[in-house]
Amino acid sequence: MNFTKMHGLGNDFIVVYGEAALPDDASETAVRVCNRFFGIGADGLVFILPSDKADFQMRIINSDGSEAEQCGNAIRCVAKYVYDNGLTNKTELAIETIGAGVQPIVLNVRDGRVQTVRVDMGEPILNGLSIPTSLDADRVIGHPVEADGTEFRFTAVSMGNPHCVIYVDDAPGFDLYRYGPLLENNELFPKRINVEFATVRSRTQIDMRVWERGAGPTLACGTGACATLVAAVLDGKTERRAIVSLKGGDLDIEWSEADNRVYMTGPAEIVYRGELAGR
Repeated sequence: MNFTKMHGLGNDFIVVYGEAALPDDASETAVRVCNRFFGIGADGLVFILPSDKADFQMRIINSDGSEAEQCGNAIRCVAKYVYDNGLTNKTELAIETIGAGVQPIVLNVRDGRVQTVRVDMGEPILNGLSIPTSLDADRVIGHPVEADGTEFRFTAVSMGNPHCVIYVDDAPGFDLYRYGPLLENNELFPKRINVEFATVRSRTQIDMRVWERGAGPTLACGTGACATLVAAVLDGKTERRAIVSLKGGDLDIEWSEADNRVYMTGPAEIVYRGELAGR
């Protein structure tokens, strides 16, 4: 199986094209090849598949073998892959995901290569049970949750996958390993959850660090950046467009008042190509 190693702001993936459908052993393969000591090493394994609804379909298997409904950094990588490899000549295309449906994409191309990708991430889901949380509320804003004897307050958002956003004094220095896994698996979140720790620097600037469901700490999370901006707007902390600064770099996020959709703009990079052995 041929693969391409890619990343979006350091959130890295093993990207595979050419399969007719998701392989039966996708979960086992992801655990094996995403291992950073005994495999290639990545946050997830991404399959680019045919779609009868869009130009392509994306399926993402996390490094623990679970499937993610959506991933903002992965979809930018997929968009760059299909254009740079000549699988499409369109600079406006659509990619199907299992959690967020078909997502329109606009490519910024220079010298025949994709530089940045703007993704229509869809409308945020704010209903508590739909995110899902165990809370029957139209919106979950500032709700308490406890981890290791510390009480936090979170705002919950789904961008096709579930997120809880928690404000802290110093997101870049926050102890993800102490609190991340406890919050991910809290009983308030029946399908587990991605946890974003955010520090609002100004009305247009947010620092964020993430504990991703099924992957742990990653350098960036596109859906998490979108969820963080939506939460910050709901909490009255920022404008509807802001730069979200992650460990791997910046994303430009806008929650449009005109159509209620969230737009994410950021880069994607190809690292190297190779062939998977033993399959």
